[in-house]
Amino acid sequence: MSSHPSNPFEGNLLLSALDPRDAALLEPHVVRRDHPRGDTLFQVDDDVSHVTFPLNRTVATLVVPLCSDRTVETATVGHEGAIGGVVSQGYLPAFSRCVVLVEGSALRMDADRLREAKKASPTLNDLFVRYADCMLAQVLQSVACNAGHPIGQRVLRWLLGLQDRLGTDDLPVTQAVLGNMLGVGRSHMTGVLANLQRQGLIHLGHGRIHMLDRARTEAACCDCHSRVRRHFRTVLGATYAPDGKFTAIETTEPGTPPRPRPEAILPKVREAAP
Repeated sequence: MSSHPSNPFEGNLLLSALDPRDAALLEPHVVRRDHPRGDTLFQVDDDVSHVTFPLNRTVATLVVPLCSDRTVETATVGHEGAIGGVVSQGYLPAFSRCVVLVEGSALRMDADRLREAKKASPTLNDLFVRYADCMLAQVLQSVACNAGHPIGQRVLRWLLGLQDRLGTDDLPVTQAVLGNMLGVGRSHMTGVLANLQRQGLIHLGHGRIHMLDRARTEAACCDCHSRVRRHFRTVLGATYAPDGKFTAIETTEPGTPPRPRPEAILPKVREAAP
């Protein structure tokens, strides 16, 4: 465990959106930790008494175990957000397992400290209410996508979501991990990825998947990815770089909607993509 730096919120967009007065309510209570890939932040039925804020390229995923040792991803969280004790406010048993997908650092604080800060600041509370709504939207869209869309589009949705959080074409994910996230066997996933590679959308490397054409991938994907991005933009005032990466989140006064934000990829580009 290491102590937090002079600017403990650098690298997490949700915390960086706070004004200095609200940030001061949380700053004394955060601790910085390093997490290797595969680290479990909490298990099913654990009391989730803390909140974790991934920093920079750190990514964690919430998965629901199924029978026969299978799992299905319900939400992925990176430097745009927080995990655990955000909706329930802590001390309720976890319904899912949370696992670190991309190693890195994160900030951690007790959920009761966050609860006290939300009581003290309506603006801070409003920010976390908006974020919880966006998390729920991501979960609901993931359920709908898994039920209604073919596996190829589900794969593209998941890869685009990871690219949004990493801001790179080079995604450190294996075929086995991707299969586990989507509840698909490895041999089936191998065939799906090979087909996407033949379409020129991805290139398979050793332990990595390279995204070759963001615009074409967006066009080939179902609308589930763009719907979630649009909700983050509308509810949280999220902004995105041209490569799709989350770059900022906006705080607003309670009851005031964030300013409209443009799409990272314009509709006419999506329509023109082959």
